[in-house]
Amino acid sequence: MADKKADLAGPGIGDYDELEKILPQDYSSLLTPKETQKAIFSVKNYIEENLCKQLNLMMVQVPLIVDVESGVNDYLDRDGSRAPIQFHISNDYDKHPIDAQVVQAATKWKRVALKQFGMKVGEGLCTDMKAVRKDYFLDHDHSCYVDQWDWELVITEEQRNLDFLTEVVKRIWKVLKGAEAHVQKLFPQLKTDKYPSLPEELTFIHAEDILEKYPDLPRKQRETTILQEYPAIFIIGIGWTLKDGYPHEMRAADYDDWVTETTSEDGRLMHGLNGDILVWNPVTKRRHELTSMGIRVNADTLKKQLEITGQLDFLKLPYHQGIINNELPLCIGGGIGQSRTYMLLLKKAHLGEVSVTVWPKILKDMCKKKNIFVLE
Repeated sequence: MADKKADLAGPGIGDYDELEKILPQDYSSLLTPKETQKAIFSVKNYIEENLCKQLNLMMVQVPLIVDVESGVNDYLDRDGSRAPIQFHISNDYDKHPIDAQVVQAATKWKRVALKQFGMKVGEGLCTDMKAVRKDYFLDHDHSCYVDQWDWELVITEEQRNLDFLTEVVKRIWKVLKGAEAHVQKLFPQLKTDKYPSLPEELTFIHAEDILEKYPDLPRKQRETTILQEYPAIFIIGIGWTLKDGYPHEMRAADYDDWVTETTSEDGRLMHGLNGDILVWNPVTKRRHELTSMGIRVNADTLKKQLEITGQLDFLKLPYHQGIINNELPLCIGGGIGQSRTYMLLLKKAHLGEVSVTVWPKILKDMCKKKNIFVLE
């Protein structure tokens, strides 16, 4: 059980000796560095255009830093293990200072932005979000630098259900599959039997059902095992405490709704209106998360989740007050990892091949020996 508890938060492999064994032994990039850059922006443009078409979104500006007092920064989990970078802006000789944080994700900011931009039901926004997450272990698919298509869509109370969530997820999958076909048409070498393409359909499965299939495995091992059977899945209900006493993974209490009761197809009680898209990566031969998303909390579920996590003091913050007082719209939203998507669709072994950031020398040396060349 200790392994399960350790697996709940803090992504990454966590050990460079283990990582060296995991990185592919026979890797050779299918694209040159120049081709890679062209392919990245072809995928980027395709996804932004088609995600906006599929979900009726518009591209908007997004912050890199936010005021601490706003409460809109994303804490990613509920145990404080991934804290944002914070700094003091002395402004006007400290007469009018601001304490600011670098965003970790734009999850909460987007909901405020829906109101700011006057979005109506069925309308939404998409951002080219950049963030810093300083507490990640830096491995082949985790970086301190994060880029996401962070999107949010205004919905009605009646749409706060699994059927609507499923429909939105299917539309996103259609965009990702379209991006794959698009880039393979531009660069035919990416279509190869060595690295199979994504399946046409996603398999939807609840976190509770995965636990039932593999009750003794920690979360990441459960995901890895289920992906052998279904190479592309959407895991429903992430954050609610499962039958073994642990959530599938920790989720913050103030954005995704993981407490709402739902019913499985065979009539069993379940919880949660959120989930993740995970796929099997044929290059790294590992689980590969592409997006986390969900229907957002309303006033009632926000209170319930903050009570469960012992964070009711958050209710005094402006963002949380906006939800409690029904001043912020009901919505659904998520973040699609940009570099994660490029890495997958361009058949890369390491995030550093598609994004420029900092990596420790031990990792760069390890990659070089394995014919993996990270950008600097």
